[in-house]
Amino acid sequence: MSPLPKNESRPANILLTVSGADEPGITASMMEILSLHKVLLLDIGQAVVQKLLSLSILFELPLHDDKSVLKDLLFAATQRGLKLDFKMLTPDELPSRHMAKKASRFVVTLIGEKLPATALYPVTQTLSAAGLNIDSIQRLSEGEIQTLEMLVSSDTEIASSQLKKDLLHIATLVGFDIALQVDGPFRRARRLIAFDMDSTLIQNEVIDELAREKGVYDDVSRITEEAMQGKLDFSESLKRRCALLEGLPLTSVDKVFERIKLTPGAEELIAKVKKLGYKVALISGGFTLIADRLKVSLGLDYVYANKLEIKDGKLTGKVLPPIVDARRKADLLEVIAQQERIRLEQVIAIGDGANDLEMLERAGLGIAFNAKPLVRERADLSLTRKTLRPVFQILGLREDDLAD
Repeated sequence: MSPLPKNESRPANILLTVSGADEPGITASMMEILSLHKVLLLDIGQAVVQKLLSLSILFELPLHDDKSVLKDLLFAATQRGLKLDFKMLTPDELPSRHMAKKASRFVVTLIGEKLPATALYPVTQTLSAAGLNIDSIQRLSEGEIQTLEMLVSSDTEIASSQLKKDLLHIATLVGFDIALQVDGPFRRARRLIAFDMDSTLIQNEVIDELAREKGVYDDVSRITEEAMQGKLDFSESLKRRCALLEGLPLTSVDKVFERIKLTPGAEELIAKVKKLGYKVALISGGFTLIADRLKVSLGLDYVYANKLEIKDGKLTGKVLPPIVDARRKADLLEVIAQQERIRLEQVIAIGDGANDLEMLERAGLGIAFNAKPLVRERADLSLTRKTLRPVFQILGLREDDLAD
């Protein structure tokens, strides 16, 4: 412990640290003593890791106090089996009375089956090299997929684009996902989440499933892959694929819907965010034949997808305009936000293909989900796990919040 100050001409500034096994009432007992001695609190912080408490309190000791506050604090800590230490701070060491605004604030979320030190080291090293300080770390989930959230900041302006590239490179090397978000008021005020359908909200590619029923799967899937990689104009590829479905009876759609598999975590995520007041939209280059059924089963607020022409109970092979391509996806996202009076900064969009890029870029937060390299590089965040559950943690919510 630091010696007590001999200079009584000004109040003493004391940084108190309490550590030990956590239990209810520790902070309250410290606050009771400080309250009785009428000290002025300057700063406070607390963390609990594996039931071990670390509590730090910076306070100003009044001139008239005979230092008995320290004796009372030490006695209370000893009674609870806690370790107590204190340090006297000079005026130069004190924090500003007014919270200094940081030039850069980010949230870094790490997601993986395991998060070993060998994986965390390059992340922390990169943050340090960029001039960022780690203000706090907390674990958001401890199940099959582990999630850590770091709040980092800097007094200088940091380019998020380069930092994102560096972290994406690390994520590829170490095998877990790293999400970088600018920390600000809109991150904690999301209100709309929009999903692509095929290979995002559901695991299937609907047009491929329809092609199986028609017996033209190989031909259609080749065109689909070219379109998802951005090598072929979406509208043209859609017309070419749908033309191969000419004559398919509507009864085949029922068989396709029975084979549809939701992406793990999708139903749970949608139910939870709706309880939190989110609006949920499905904006797809797929088809209303399936999307409208998902709207009913999942309780979606908005659904937009392509409409296939039907005559005499069969597909004609034509798509009715307007085609939901990349531009229209982005425009529809903005229309929904305007209808709900939601700022685009409060919107999250999730997709996997080149057809989703404009929508991801228009949203305040665009998430590439098991996406092609082009989409991963241009989206705000990239997830490679085959589940949508980590999206909940990206929102800053804990695994416990998923429980009813």
